[in-house]
This record gives sequence, structure tokens and C-alpha cells, in this order.
Amino acid sequence: MKKLLLALIVLLLLSNVTLEAQKQSFHAISAKFLFIDYGTPNSVEDLDITNGFELGYTAGLNKYLGLAVPIKVASANVFGDVNNRNIFSIDGLLRLHYAPAESKLIPYLIGGAGFVIEKNGPDNLQFPIGAGFDVKLGRNAYFNVQGEYRISQEDNRNNLQLGAGFVYRFGKLDRDGDQVADAIDKCPDIAGVRELAGCPDRDADGIADADDDCPDAPGKKATGGCPDTDGDGVIDKKDDCPEIAGDLRGCPDADKDNIADKDDDCPNEKGLPALNGCPDRDGDGIADGNDECPDEKGTAESKGCPVKDRDGDGIVDANDQCPDEKGTASAMGCPDRDGDGVADAKDKCPDKAGTMEGCPDTDGDSVHDGDDRCPNEAGLAANKGCPEIKKEVREVLNFAMRAVQFETGKATLKKQSFAVLDQIADILAQYPAYRLVIAGHTDDVGNDKANLTLSENRAKACQQYLIGKGVSAKRLSYAGYGETQPLADNKTAKGRELNRRVEFDLIIQ
Repeated sequence: MKKLLLALIVLLLLSNVTLEAQKQSFHAISAKFLFIDYGTPNSVEDLDITNGFELGYTAGLNKYLGLAVPIKVASANVFGDVNNRNIFSIDGLLRLHYAPAESKLIPYLIGGAGFVIEKNGPDNLQFPIGAGFDVKLGRNAYFNVQGEYRISQEDNRNNLQLGAGFVYRFGKLDRDGDQVADAIDKCPDIAGVRELAGCPDRDADGIADADDDCPDAPGKKATGGCPDTDGDGVIDKKDDCPEIAGDLRGCPDADKDNIADKDDDCPNEKGLPALNGCPDRDGDGIADGNDECPDEKGTAESKGCPVKDRDGDGIVDANDQCPDEKGTASAMGCPDRDGDGVADAKDKCPDKAGTMEGCPDTDGDSVHDGDDRCPNEAGLAANKGCPEIKKEVREVLNFAMRAVQFETGKATLKKQSFAVLDQIADILAQYPAYRLVIAGHTDDVGNDKANLTLSENRAKACQQYLIGKGVSAKRLSYAGYGETQPLADNKTAKGRELNRRVEFDLIIQ
């Protein structure tokens, strides 16, 4: 039964080697001297380390994987037997190795299964795991060290093995597994094609990737392996017009002005780069097609025609709102004495710079000085920029209407009227922007015409008094209305008294 099991294992190993034969990257045989320890793994003291000998065969399946079949003959110092026992074993091991090109040290890991025949003892299956390394001594010769821990299905049969010896590799090495031997493989670590000495050719254009400027797009050797769709000798990735043949970065240039037709606004006329390939006969920087005067230098503003400036102020007539008067650019060519950007013709304050219709607002009351009758005193827009008349001043003016008295039937002021008229003079001094309107009125006693004359003379008497107090005549006006504007019924004495009056009104003009 044991021999049958052994035969099956060996047959399995050999069949695996046969199946992988066509994939092998190398073959190797090895010979090692073994040191075997059954005591330490089984915690048994006083078991000496024994020795043995190993012959092995390894087949490299690819650059990372191999299959090893070692055969060992040795003696074992096992628990329960004072004498060493002869053992024979055969293993099937999977080997994971790393061998970069030109490496002198090849480390590897192993793992697998083996059958051990033990004289006078139980035959058993063991499962070795371990590691080792090959050190290159010559072209095919290597020094080898390998250690393994073997787990047995039988009690007290786990063991440690350390081997040292030599490995000889033979056959054609093919690390990248591309069926091209390393000796003639120009790319031994990258799978390629036989026609290119083992080097890869991803786009299958017959040019090795290392020599191919476009390894993922098929091309010709003449273009470095890159495609040239339009056949103009400029490869597509550098060709601005890959589907139209041309000699200017791969593009056509019909007028030979060194501007590709695709970028040339005038592809059939030689032109300038600055004008997108269009000509400019007069050299004014405006393409002939857009120049209304292509043979005379002009400006863009004048559509390529010469500039006209009748008044010589540096502003062309087409943009000059005052083409016959020298002006400034800020005033669109019109005169602007105060330089505030508002032409004098539209400037309410042409000699004083400002931002409100060309005027300043000195007192900051939002009524500019051009309309402000009180430019140095903040006021109301309704009062043309002047301050509002105070309530107490209005009361004085209303009081004056009754307080100013005259001699009966005459235009002669009574002395008691002087005080209130003096107050009115003071008020006019306080409000220099205001004018005073004086209106005389009578009752209906007497002749209408005589009453009208009397009312006018009484108003004039008040004006003359105020002029005598230093008030400018220009600030005073008077009128008589006779009996035409009564305040009360003339049928009563009280009513007639109210109708005999002089009104004083402050206004702004």
C-alpha cells in the first residue's frame, strides 16, 4: 500500500513536469549536503543532528515560478530509538523565486508535499515549507543554501532540514517566457515576438516598442513607428492637419505666406501674421478687406482712412462734437474752460469745476452752485438752496402787517412803526439771498383810484425807510392794491381796520 502511494506521488510529479516542459524557462540539477534535526521541532532533548544527501531536479516554469523534485537519502535520529534510522524521501515542491536580469542572488520560497520511507519505522507524508537562495558563481553554476521545516502526519516526525550545495542550470533560459532564449532575447524580461528578437510590439507594426515613438498606434519605420494619415511626412501627433497633406506643420498654405490655410483669413492672398494672413497695402495695420482707403494710411476709428481734424485739437472730426472749436477729449472735443469734463455749452458753471451739471456744491446741500441762491449756506431745494425762514421771523413779518401805522389818509409813517421796520431790516441782513416784496392795501372807504394810489405810496414809504437803513434797493419791491384784496368785511369797523395793512413777504428769485 505504501509503495503504491509512493508510486502515485512520483507519477504525479513527473506528469506535472512533462505538462510544463514547453513553458520552462530553465532546467537545473542540484546536489546538497543535509543537516537534519528531529529533536527541536518535537521538543525532544538529546537527539543529535544527523546528515544526509540530496539530488534534485528543478524546472523553471516562468520568471517567477518553478517546480522542484528533490530525492533524499539520510539518517534520522528519532524519538524512541537509540540508533539512527535510514530514511529515503521524494518531494514535489512549488518554488516561488525572484530573479531580475543580471542578478547574482536569487532568493526563493518553497512549499509542497513529500513521501518519506523510514527503515523499521512508519512511512509518512510530510509537508515541507522553507526558503533559500542561489548565489551565481559562473554562467550556469550556483551555490545554494536552503532551509525547510517539514510537518509530518506521524507523531514525533516533524523535522528541520538545512542543505548546502551546488546547482547547475542548463538548457535555453527564457525568463520572460516568450519562446525566445535569453541568449538572443534583446528584451529578456519583457515578453515579445520572435521577429523582433523577443521584444514587444504592442501595435504590431513591426517596430519594437523601445524604438517606436508611438507604441500604441501602428506606423511606418520612416516616421518612427507613428501614423501619418495624410502621408505628408509629418506624423499625426505633430500634424496640425492630420487628414490634409501640407508642408507647414502638416497643413497646406496655398498663398505661401507661412500661415496655414486653416488659420489664414485670406488663404489665397499673401498677408501678415498680425492680420491673420490678410494683406495691408498701405501698412496702416488694417486689412485691405476692412480698409475703406486701402492705399492711404488711416486709423481704425476712421475705417482705415486718413484722419481729419479741422480745429487741430487732436480729436478727429468724426468724434469731435465741436469740430470747429478746439476742445478737450473729456468734453468730446468741445471747449471746457474749467476742465471738469463738461463742455462749456452744457456747463452751468463753466468757470468753476464741478460734478453736478458742471457745477460744484459748495455747501453740500445737494443743490449745485449754479442753481443755489445760497451757495455758501446749506438749504432746501424748494428754497433754491437757501435755508428756510424761521418761524419767529415769519411771526415778525406777520406782526409788521398790523404794526406799521400811517397818518390818517396819508402815506406818512408814524413813529411807532419804526421799531418793527428796523426788525425787518435786520431780518434782511440775516437772509441776504432773499428779496422783500412790500404790498399796500386799503379799505373801501373813499375813491377807488385814490385808495390805489394811497396803498402804493404807503408801500413805497416802507421801501424808502428800509433803504435808509442800508438795505439795497435791488432787494426791495413794492406795489399797491388799494381795496381789491380785502381780508375782512368792509361793512364793519373791525373789518375795515384789518383791510388797512402793509404786507411784507420774503422771496427768492
